[in-house]
Amino acid sequence: MASLDKPEIGTTTVKWRFPSVHPEGRKYVLIALVLTFIIWLVWDFLTWPMLGLTLWVAAFFRDPVRVTPEGEGLITSPADGLVTMIQRVPIPPEMAGPDGLGEGELERVSIFMSVFDVHINRTPIAGTIRRVVYISGKFLNADLDKASEENERQHVLVEGRDGRMVGFTQIAGLVARRIVSFVKPGDMIATGQRVGLIRFGSRVDVYLPADCVCQVALGQRAVAGETVIGRFGGTPVTGVSQ
Repeated sequence: MASLDKPEIGTTTVKWRFPSVHPEGRKYVLIALVLTFIIWLVWDFLTWPMLGLTLWVAAFFRDPVRVTPEGEGLITSPADGLVTMIQRVPIPPEMAGPDGLGEGELERVSIFMSVFDVHINRTPIAGTIRRVVYISGKFLNADLDKASEENERQHVLVEGRDGRMVGFTQIAGLVARRIVSFVKPGDMIATGQRVGLIRFGSRVDVYLPADCVCQVALGQRAVAGETVIGRFGGTPVTGVSQ
């Protein structure tokens, strides 16, 4: 059976289609529709605003098809959003150690997701899930640097088929109040596979291995499962946001 995220081999055209609503969000869309119906019965002048809210809820949980680039040594973005920080930072203890990302510092790429971005998160590499560590915390603005250490977050460590480790962290924000995971330790996953979502605006940090070169620039928009953010043996990318 052909992958839902890729056109069948031999096809010459791809048709655009409305993104489906992820199952995790369908109950929220249903709740919004029921509330809209009740308001139509009681306060009909509020019906149009509620319909607009219902459409936004459906759009928030949209799950578009993505075509993941294939090739050796590629690390793709786990999230849609704006690249807001690229800096060397200490490895979180939850992903450190000889069987993790090691010790010291690694380059971290931070991707901020607004309430208008797709919030389905995808794995940056193919391999096996080695750790999934959830930490309760605060709900500071996810765009702040200290959100990586103080906010509610979930660390995910993936071991690639070549033995390299890539870690990423889902971070809740001001509005986000729930991190939902679709994977557990031991699961085998393909590059770009859906691994979770964060409800209502947040951030994802990716920790690039020491021998990996960053392929995005500050101010660039990333697309989950499609944008290459790191490459083993690549050339550094620089840029200035306009």
